[in-house]
Amino acid sequence: MTLSDVSKWLEEVIGAAPTDPKLFEQALTHGSTGEAHYQRLEFLGDRVLGLVAASMLFQRFPEEPEGRLSHRLNALVSGATCAEVAREIGLQAHMRLGKQARDDGAKESDYVLGDMVEALIGAIYLDLGLDRARSFIERYWRPLLESAKAAPKHPKSALQEWSAAHNRKVPVYEVTSKEGPPHAMRFEVTVTVKGFEPVSATANSKQAAETAAAKAFLEKNT
Repeated sequence: MTLSDVSKWLEEVIGAAPTDPKLFEQALTHGSTGEAHYQRLEFLGDRVLGLVAASMLFQRFPEEPEGRLSHRLNALVSGATCAEVAREIGLQAHMRLGKQARDDGAKESDYVLGDMVEALIGAIYLDLGLDRARSFIERYWRPLLESAKAAPKHPKSALQEWSAAHNRKVPVYEVTSKEGPPHAMRFEVTVTVKGFEPVSATANSKQAAETAAAKAFLEKNT
């Protein structure tokens, strides 16, 4: 895949030609290559996505309280949703991966795909400005927003209700592993409900890992 092919693809999905192709190349590069990679751009893009998505929800659901809007936002900016968008725009064909990442299946990883699409948003914001980043987000996230008729229940709330319905005590969350440099820490959280096998999940924050563990527990036991 040549740089011109990537630029053509970017122009199609963004709606404008990048002025700094190298910035977008970085957004599509995995750390396993040993080159400048996507993580710093992902940090920025995550915040831009959150701002724009929150604004979309605030305008679309004027009568909903903060709690319901928060549940919608969590679903809209989740790693799984971002990975869904990444696949829709064909990001996988343009990922730059080292051999180890390819062998580990990074091309199909929701975690890597989700982070890279957030890095892409960060690159759009830096190169083309907030308005273009907003246009990109609205183009690909608004259909997902409109298809969600009811505010989704947060996985931790859903698991607590499930536990009560099964006459169990509230779920217990424990950080069972913490690794990586300070700027890219990975947390493993294990959730336990008495009488059921514990379930673990990892994410780049304790809160996100707890959410992922609750979701994984429900998927396994319901």
